[in-house]
Amino acid sequence: MSNIVVRNLSEQLVDLVRDRILAGAFPDDGAIKQDVLAAELGISKIPLREALTRLEQEGLVRSQANRGYFVRPLEASEAEEVYALRIKLEPETVAAASLNATPEEQEEAKKILAQLNALSHDDGVGMGAYNRAFHMALIRPSRQPVTTRILERLHVIGDRYVRKHLEPLGRDHRANEEHAQLLDMWLARDAKAVAKLMQKHIRQTIQDLRAQLKNGG
Repeated sequence: MSNIVVRNLSEQLVDLVRDRILAGAFPDDGAIKQDVLAAELGISKIPLREALTRLEQEGLVRSQANRGYFVRPLEASEAEEVYALRIKLEPETVAAASLNATPEEQEEAKKILAQLNALSHDDGVGMGAYNRAFHMALIRPSRQPVTTRILERLHVIGDRYVRKHLEPLGRDHRANEEHAQLLDMWLARDAKAVAKLMQKHIRQTIQDLRAQLKNGG
């Protein structure tokens, strides 16, 4: 892999390591080997450590004194908390966004969903990131910056749970259908319907995850 360009290095590292964690490149509760990763990227350990500190603040890694950084394992209690907060915040925020969205924002949401659907017919790599991008495209036009930042943080933490949720055969196709229905109502500016659909979508996901995490599968 080519060396990272030294421009906004810290931000690039945060994004790069986050993407690897969310893609499952490191095992749950596994150590992040800083020497190996720094050598691969052609950087020193200092900016890498700074990036890992940021990711610890995001809740993706945990540090242990004299042992380094570890990927936080998936936990049922964390999933419950993340999805409970999303149910409280996301449906009404998306409803407000549906009323405010500009034609350009509507086109962006359609474009992202098309990209997400294409991935489900490929190898699925990156579906978590595009799922997050789609939901954020429905959220941002709400013009509620504080709520948007909170929801973005919840989606980052929940990204690995989305990947877990999509593991069973056919689950991605069901998600595609639910996303298509959400987008249709959102584009139609039917705030009441889109709020109801979003609540159902989130609730169904956590119900599925409860069973998966309980059974370890």
